Formats: sequence, structure tokens, C-alpha cells
Amino acid sequence: MNNSAQHPRKVHLTEQAVAVVRERVPMASLTEFFGRAFGTVMAAVRNQGASPAGPPFALYRGMPAETVDVEAGFPIAGNFTEADGVATGTLPETDALEALHIGPYDTLENTYGAILGRMEAEGFTPSDTMWEYYLSDPEAEPDPAKWQTRVVWPIA
Repeated sequence: MNNSAQHPRKVHLTEQAVAVVRERVPMASLTEFFGRAFGTVMAAVRNQGASPAGPPFALYRGMPAETVDVEAGFPIAGNFTEADGVATGTLPETDALEALHIGPYDTLENTYGAILGRMEAEGFTPSDTMWEYYLSDPEAEPDPAKWQTRVVWPIA
């Protein structure tokens, strides 16, 4: 098996303001939700003169099942107030394990497995929230084998 995940590493993250759309989404509809959410957030942020401060991301609450409680959007710089179905929020200041996943999204579970294994080995308790930054634009890089996703799993 090709394990394309980098070794998970422990990081300390600072709080980051975000603008997101949050919904409970069927797992089968995630791709459609992300396209809609990222477009909606980008339009709302630009309408208010704010700007993205990083790549698009999705935050998951709880372990995904048939449906998942997910928020998707962008870290933001500048002032943004809730509008057009877009909520404000923050990614918390936290200690986390992160890993860079290289490859298609349907192999992300391998990277989550690697992070969880390291957490267990070090005696950490995983948080019930985790997020992913999508570093590759599938329109600019059509080869899923080259897609890069930064997976962040906070320590509870």
C-alpha cells in the first residue's frame, strides 16, 4: 500500500477568524456542498471587503457517519459580519497533530489513521473536531494523485 501521508507532527496553532457555511450533509453530497459553500463564502467575504487569509478548509464535528456536521469556508482577514447564509467563527488556539496528505480525497482515511495512531502512541486524546485545508485546486491540478490536503486533528 502506498502511504502518501507525511509523518504526523505536533503543532501549536493560533486562533484564526473564519467565514463558513455550516450544515449537516450526507457523506455522498460533500463534494457538491463544498463547491456551493466555498463559492457562497467567497462572494460574501468579497462583498464586505474582507479577503481570504488562507486556503479553503472544512471542519468536521464528530466522526462522519451517513451524514456529517461540517462547516466549510475560508480563514479571513479584515472585518466580516454574518450575512448571506455565511457565519463567522474561529478555528481555536490549540495543540494538534497535523499531517500533509498527498493523493485523492478518498484515501484521506489513511492519513487520519496515521494521526490517530500517533495520538494513541503518545497518550493524547483526540478532539471530536478536526479540519482539512485543501491546498490544491482540482481545476488547476486535475491529477488527484498530486492533490495536497493538510489534515489538522486537535488534542482534546
